[in-house]
Amino acid sequence: MEKGDAIEGARLFRTRCSHCHTIAKGGMHKGGPNLYGIYGAPAGQAPWYMYSPANRNINVQWTHANLSSFLESPQTFMPGNKMSFRGLKDPQQRADLLAFLALQTDSAPKEQ
Repeated sequence: MEKGDAIEGARLFRTRCSHCHTIAKGGMHKGGPNLYGIYGAPAGQAPWYMYSPANRNINVQWTHANLSSFLESPQTFMPGNKMSFRGLKDPQQRADLLAFLALQTDSAPKEQ
């Protein structure tokens, strides 16, 4: 597993994710859900966001491993989800982004 750089992850979030997602605690949804507190959260459960049936019904927790797999290829991990992003193929970029996301929560992630 690659060691992530949260500063680089913040840059990646700004350039690759912020068009569709917000990250602030209590932040609004955009085309995609607000991602504050995603670590350890169940998929498809952010209040007031209209998820695809694929996301609502997948029954997974967003662990480091699941987030990494999803970010690598969203449609392979969760066929039928509505995210148009093709994925981050570079393991270091995924590790960096996940290091940043891990800091955006009220509680430390259990798995990194």
